[in-house]
Amino acid sequence: MDANLPISAASPATFPWLSLIVLLPAAGSLLMPLLPGDEQTSSETPRNLAISILLADFLLILFVFIRFFDRQDGGLQLIERTSWIQAIGLEWSLGVDGISAPLVILSGVITLLSATASWKIKSKPRLYFGLLLLQASAQALVFLSQDFLLFFLSWELELVPVYLLIAIWGGSRRLYAATKFILYTALASLLILISGLALAFSGPSFTLNLSELTLLSPSGSFGLLCYLGFLIGFGVKLPIFPLHTWLPDAHGEANAPVSMLLAGVLLKMGGYALLRFNVQMLPQIHLLVAPALIIIGIVNIIYGALNAFAQDNVKRRIACSSVSHMGFVLLGIGAINALGISGAMLQMISHGLIAAAMFFITGTFYERTKTLSIPNMGGLAKALPITFAFFLASSLASLALPGMSGFISEITVFLGITSQELFTSFFRSLTIVIAAIGLVLTPIYLLSMCRRVFFGPRIPALALIEDINTRELLIGISLLIPTLTIGFWPRIAIDLYKASTDLMADRLINNSLIALSQNIGLG
Repeated sequence: MDANLPISAASPATFPWLSLIVLLPAAGSLLMPLLPGDEQTSSETPRNLAISILLADFLLILFVFIRFFDRQDGGLQLIERTSWIQAIGLEWSLGVDGISAPLVILSGVITLLSATASWKIKSKPRLYFGLLLLQASAQALVFLSQDFLLFFLSWELELVPVYLLIAIWGGSRRLYAATKFILYTALASLLILISGLALAFSGPSFTLNLSELTLLSPSGSFGLLCYLGFLIGFGVKLPIFPLHTWLPDAHGEANAPVSMLLAGVLLKMGGYALLRFNVQMLPQIHLLVAPALIIIGIVNIIYGALNAFAQDNVKRRIACSSVSHMGFVLLGIGAINALGISGAMLQMISHGLIAAAMFFITGTFYERTKTLSIPNMGGLAKALPITFAFFLASSLASLALPGMSGFISEITVFLGITSQELFTSFFRSLTIVIAAIGLVLTPIYLLSMCRRVFFGPRIPALALIEDINTRELLIGISLLIPTLTIGFWPRIAIDLYKASTDLMADRLINNSLIALSQNIGLG
């Protein structure tokens, strides 16, 4: 086994902690149909049960990762591997490393806060909260799966709750948005399945185990086709231009808690999968494609920012900003060094918190104003001073204000690009200059939105609405505190994944040396 491979032969877990993390919310979802009361009128019991289960699951995640996860070990830990369906080679295979651990934690906190933000759901509450619990299990399984088929099944499973959550509890065009979401992601999944099975059959023996697939490292035209299949398939979820068009529609029609899940967790699945499959399994191909990824990332940053200017709907503007910010994830992945990959990871964590906060705060003033149209709002700062303070703080974090997590993640990505000597100085300089334009555009469209919504001409009908309540305040604080903490003390997040990203970067470096010896230029 390659010593620099980002997996390890760590001892299996003595207790199935990861299985418990995955299955606890799913078990709760099965209890929802058994709850007493009228589906249309009784909402408190399903809500309280879902929040209790998600809180227990989040505390379990924290306990397991604090007690058993070794931050100094970059390989897989807490490995669970049990044969499930032998006829097709499917295993219940779970494991965690530095790439997945922070995203499992992020998924746990965002899902818990999303359920808490759904306090006023009255229509079909048992179905609604049951879908949230099922979504929580599917998300965790995506990040923890170590069998390709298990990963693919969980990837598909999480699509169903999101589709239903948009289609049933969304806005006036919810069916259009939900159908567009499922069509994009389902077609992309076909490419993921084909590429994964092609890899599984390409070795000396058929295998679906991700650790064993990583050892293959195919190159040539076969490796390139698999890489492109994964890139398109996972790129839809990230999303990358021009595969992003489902995102503004989905956010525009989904309610605020579902938008928190979309921005805070689902987009991160795309970035995680690119690291797990494209970078880790296909390092030689990634070296060749990395400059193209950087170009796509730049397009994402600029296009998303420019598109945000054209949006008069608050949620659609924030959705377009997500397209822009996820471009920095592509830049970090394309940097092919430890700093760049670290920046990509930190950007996913940071954006998950910031975007969830922005969509949550947007939901709070939508409940009061019943509109998301920027021209139809104005002067809300006097009526909603605390709401304004939280929205402004989230916007400042999104535009990468120093002291916020967005600043440290984006500056790390830039440092990763500038320190990569495999690229020519011209390519590095051009990348930084063009990407910096996106940094300039971001405060313009975010602060102009704040000005128009909170400081525009006052609309008399909106003058007497009430500010956020204690529950909403606690949710906002729960998202703002980690954003500030990571901004001032980034090591609290970086230490979780550093060992794994360093191993991944070392393997890329080793492959780059092989490529250079074979006269493969990357400049």
